[in-house]
Amino acid sequence: MTAIRRLGIGLAALGRPAYINLGRAAELPSGRSVDEMRSATWDVLDTAYAAGIRWIDAARSYGRSEEFLGGWLADRGQRDVTVSSKWGYAYVGDWRMDADIHEVKEHSLSRFREQYAQTRQLLGDRLDVYQVHSLTADSPLFEDAALRESLAQAAENGLRIGFSTSGPRQGDTVRRALDLEVSGQRLFSTVQSTWNVLEPSVGTALREAHENGVHVLVKEVLANGRLAVRPPRALQEVAERYDVGADAVAIAAALARPWAGTILLGAVSPGQLRANLQAADLLLDKDDLDGLGTLRTEPARYWADRSDLPWS
Repeated sequence: MTAIRRLGIGLAALGRPAYINLGRAAELPSGRSVDEMRSATWDVLDTAYAAGIRWIDAARSYGRSEEFLGGWLADRGQRDVTVSSKWGYAYVGDWRMDADIHEVKEHSLSRFREQYAQTRQLLGDRLDVYQVHSLTADSPLFEDAALRESLAQAAENGLRIGFSTSGPRQGDTVRRALDLEVSGQRLFSTVQSTWNVLEPSVGTALREAHENGVHVLVKEVLANGRLAVRPPRALQEVAERYDVGADAVAIAAALARPWAGTILLGAVSPGQLRANLQAADLLLDKDDLDGLGTLRTEPARYWADRSDLPWS
């Protein structure tokens, strides 16, 4: 598979007016109205599709991301795109930049049924993968047999069921979730986790998942924009050596992991996306990857820093 076909687009930073990604504000329309954000989303999707990207990831909590994506698919008529979305968080930001709370999490059977119906209304039969959003090792899902049965039923009807992870114990969550079975069949066939050169701790668990036939998606490869906007010196040095942006190097580091099936990009403009796509032609050598390996931080510190990022 070519490098481009291993890249996807995530809509977390495009489906709502406020998000925590750095380097986003200058690339978006100043008003961030619904119509403006829809247009920005379609521009990125058009650019991505023209470049060869064929995976798009949304979520119920990404504001109007499913609405924007469903409209784009209907208007453009593209049938060769894999569409994934997520349930578990509800968007409650009311399209406000200054909302006190932007999303609320609940992993329950009633939330799944409600949001699955909403997702189907917006994406119809274009939905390929439906994921539990930000599963953690202590999620109620692990004790809720009825919820797991409902997820398994959706899988029997042809939908791929997956989960995403966040937090310093991602590896524990991945392993525990992939042990889940319903009627003797593994429940989950995809996993989406945060992996980047600052927070690679889940890498071994993701490699194990890949070796067991699970499709691995990597999110937040730019650490919510931190690696692009304020890259560490070791990352910047590699970027300067190859005459590309730090963002391209960070994405290329993910592409260098053979277990990473799809790397999701969070670009919010065609310009950002074109810069990201330079990673597809960048082959890092062992010295480059070893140098980037020195950037690893303690997971608890990484996630504490991430939680301090402002919604803007």
